[in-house]
Amino acid sequence: MLRFQHSEYLWALVLLLVLQAAFLGVSWWKRRSIRKVGDPALVEKLFTGYSRKLFVVKFLLIFLAFFFGVIGLANLQKGSKMEKITRKGVDVVIALDVSKSMMATDIQPDRLTRAKQLISKLMDKLDNDRIGLVVFAGNAYLQMPLTVDYSAAKMYLSTVSPDMIPTQGTAIGQAISVADDAFNKKERKHKALVVISDGEDHDETAIQKTKAAFENGVVTNTIGIGSVNGSPLPDPETGGYKKDRQGNTVISKLNEEELKSIASAGKGIYQHLENNTDDVVNTLANKIDSMEQKEFGENIFTDYNSYFQYFLGICLALLLIEFFIPEVRFPKTASKQAA
Repeated sequence: MLRFQHSEYLWALVLLLVLQAAFLGVSWWKRRSIRKVGDPALVEKLFTGYSRKLFVVKFLLIFLAFFFGVIGLANLQKGSKMEKITRKGVDVVIALDVSKSMMATDIQPDRLTRAKQLISKLMDKLDNDRIGLVVFAGNAYLQMPLTVDYSAAKMYLSTVSPDMIPTQGTAIGQAISVADDAFNKKERKHKALVVISDGEDHDETAIQKTKAAFENGVVTNTIGIGSVNGSPLPDPETGGYKKDRQGNTVISKLNEEELKSIASAGKGIYQHLENNTDDVVNTLANKIDSMEQKEFGENIFTDYNSYFQYFLGICLALLLIEFFIPEVRFPKTASKQAA
């Protein structure tokens, strides 16, 4: 199994786009300057030693060095030692709403970011439990099956965004059904589902699916995120707020009644997340810990080999090559005379 020990560093790869844009900008500026002087072919001959190819090669070396440097910092690892770990715990599936309404900023920095922070803190509390992740908007998908590898779980969590599900809506019922299927169907207990959503766009099937899941032993808890008064939704395209067809600002409101009804049908608890993340996490963790637990064994990697040194070595070698490549080419006549 391969993994990145510090997957958060991979976000630095976005800077490769900035580097490429800078290269294209400088190249465009140079060509524009040459065209202002005269015919490009003649003008380039006047610049003794100028080499466009060397300029491109030096950029490519820096580009690749940056890429390998980031991979090195993220520290690619491969599992080297596997052990069977026996634990007592509960299977927990988190169903996270990733619809566009979760980008509302009535909770800073936005609903989705705060929800992901809550999940990360909850993982820190559930050391002996298996955890899975379902994401939903207009559709629902199993993003991560049940696992005790919390580092992998946090890596999956970091990739969650509204863009991963193009169909908009709040299909809570489908999310509950997908989560129910992720549990072991042979068991009738030791199962906890946590639905995190603003509850917008009432889903008529949610209560029915929650009751069906409870018959399979799934206790459903819900967390409402957002404000009852509502908040306008940011529009990335305009930089302002989303408008409806009549030109009115779209307001996204927390539907607490929907989420309370789901928790009641699933024999779980409902909590409202505002600025009380730690309180919500502690209450939810205590609720899960109070459930009857089971013993289960799972083979996991307990030791990893790191390969960061190879990538950093490649990065350093590329930078050294780039350093010794001249910015200009030497005239052929000069080399002949020297001979």
